[in-house]
Amino acid sequence: MENVSLFIKNAKVFNTYLKKFILADVSVKDGKFYYIDRKQDTPFSADNVLDAEGMYMIPGLVDIHMHIESSMLTPGPFGNCVASYGVTTVVSEPHEMANVKGIRGILEMISAAKNAPIDIFYGIPSSVPSTDEGLETTGGIIDCNGMKHLLNEEDVVCVGEIMNYRQIIRENDLEITKFLDYLRKERPGYVIEGHCPSLLDLDLAKFLYLGIDGDHTEHTLEEVKQRIENGMFFEIQDKMLKPEVLHYIQENQLYEYCGFVTDDTMADVLYEKGQLNYVVQKAVEAGFPLEMAIYCATYTPSRRMHLYDRGAIAPGKLADFILLENPAVISPAYVYKNGVRIFCRKDRRETGVSYQFPADFYQSVCLPPVTLSDFRVVADTDKEKVTVRAIEVHPDRTQTTEKLVTMPVRERVLDWENSGCMLAMVLERHGKNGKIGYGFITGSCLDKGTVATTYFHDHHNLFVAGDSPEDMLLAVRRIQELQGGFLTVRDGRVLAELALPVCGILSEKGVGETAAGLKAVRGSMEELGYRHNNPIMSLGTLGLPVSPALKLTDKGLVDVKQGAVVPLIVE
Repeated sequence: MENVSLFIKNAKVFNTYLKKFILADVSVKDGKFYYIDRKQDTPFSADNVLDAEGMYMIPGLVDIHMHIESSMLTPGPFGNCVASYGVTTVVSEPHEMANVKGIRGILEMISAAKNAPIDIFYGIPSSVPSTDEGLETTGGIIDCNGMKHLLNEEDVVCVGEIMNYRQIIRENDLEITKFLDYLRKERPGYVIEGHCPSLLDLDLAKFLYLGIDGDHTEHTLEEVKQRIENGMFFEIQDKMLKPEVLHYIQENQLYEYCGFVTDDTMADVLYEKGQLNYVVQKAVEAGFPLEMAIYCATYTPSRRMHLYDRGAIAPGKLADFILLENPAVISPAYVYKNGVRIFCRKDRRETGVSYQFPADFYQSVCLPPVTLSDFRVVADTDKEKVTVRAIEVHPDRTQTTEKLVTMPVRERVLDWENSGCMLAMVLERHGKNGKIGYGFITGSCLDKGTVATTYFHDHHNLFVAGDSPEDMLLAVRRIQELQGGFLTVRDGRVLAELALPVCGILSEKGVGETAAGLKAVRGSMEELGYRHNNPIMSLGTLGLPVSPALKLTDKGLVDVKQGAVVPLIVE
């Protein structure tokens, strides 16, 4: 009698190629599926036997476009968490870590992932920094040679999202353009991920012509149509589960050309709702056919990333699978990776997955001495009033607008406390130049109090905004003590905080503890008047100089459309 390592009997097995469930017994040998027995009459001796008792068996979920740093967790705890949701493979793009520590940061993320129970692959960050050194100061920079170096890493499988999408389709001297030229000659067909919101017609064709043939961003139906019609693989995240988009895919049977992804999932959402399983379930609830939803969360993303060894329950494929009582509710009873159980609902517990980063990764908030005088905004004028540019925050998007505000001047200092605006500052914290960028925020942001963070896309300098210089100074000093984090302050007291001591952007705690800290900060921001559907992301992108329209970095206010630093005071 032939011996196998694992024998699963009486399972309703999802057949990827027929796109339907079939009652069968499944054997696993050496970490791979060996035989799917529809007749259920082949005898095996097995080291382990599991009676599925009619449960549904589907391949492990595959998320090919996401950022581990968005969870604020290190790779081990992240992998431990998503394994419980049935996710067995992710492709993460670590440009956040790269902006702090460059190639070293990426290599450490790769090493940290070795302890995870799932497969974590990586994409090569293509835009570090997101703009250039004239607009922002980052801790790390990745040029063409750095990208070539990463190309040779075993766990690197693609080029991460190319975000400077309008610049790259015009004549330029970008490092990513040099790298794409290299790939065309040396690695034709290599997977290249895009980020191109609103590109249409000839501009979209120019983008695709460069070999960038995947997109995950938010789009209108017309934009979706043009992408798929032109051969682009379309990655559907939560905010793209729009009725008209899902209907278009179903009506035209476009399942081969799309897949579900998460992009960004923060710790509290991850803990309370899930990850890729949550997106799949929402799609099914919105009317996406169940079998096709499974297909687009397992098989098509695997093929997109050339991971041909997974995504289906078939002989020779990796034995990554989930057992479910109800396939329309992705709540796993069991999860297996390479034929080994990595999750069982009956004994669910959060276990620590540790990794020791280099010492300097825990000492990344390097500020010169900061005093109350740094919170005075000097106006080089004898006028009693001036007009300033303020960043206006909106409740339903991360994009901002410029608002002109009249502000009193007292003894050549802006009297911002009585202007209806909050003072905002970005302090360069990578130990390079100690610059401070000044600005003001208004709109759907704080009404009172102070908020500070080093989780500030993409350069991750220290951002602080508030109504009191004393509280702002307290916040800055507390962030420095924590060596990174997210916190709120009012009346000389820290209200809520989340420590992010790994490069100022990651916690080494488990998802439950990290989620609780983040949720407390989110709630505190809302109590202080921040009105937004995602206050953390809204605040965290106020310094992202590739997202319209007015943003703040250590270099000052950036007019995103102009791609230039503009004066705070309007002449």
